[in-house]
Amino acid sequence: MAELSIGQLAARADVNASTLRYYESVGLLPSPERKNGQRRYDERLLDRINFIKVAQQTGFSIQEIAILLEVFETDDSISERWEQMAKQKRSELEERKRQINSMIQILDTGLRCKCITWSECLEKIQNTGMC
Repeated sequence: MAELSIGQLAARADVNASTLRYYESVGLLPSPERKNGQRRYDERLLDRINFIKVAQQTGFSIQEIAILLEVFETDDSISERWEQMAKQKRSELEERKRQINSMIQILDTGLRCKCITWSECLEKIQNTGMC
């Protein structure tokens, strides 16, 4: 198990060192060991950091991420609170996915379209089903 400095871990996780200190301050990362006054992190934290980054990028709050992580830190079974939040967030992500796919279709249509305006394009789509 390799021990990394905060700078090394930050570079490997593609985040700023201040981000790691923040994650630590809000409880998303455990307090690291210190050697000669410097933080030393287990490189296995990279998976956890990547999980946190993906969760944040997809709209999870820090509190929600903490709830998601708590189930993996104990030997307890999944709590009702965890399960309820996971189902709710999954539903929200499915809706966002639908919206994103819809926007991708609009952009694809626009890239194929030779119309001068969106109004002309939409009129063609409504009348013929394509532009």
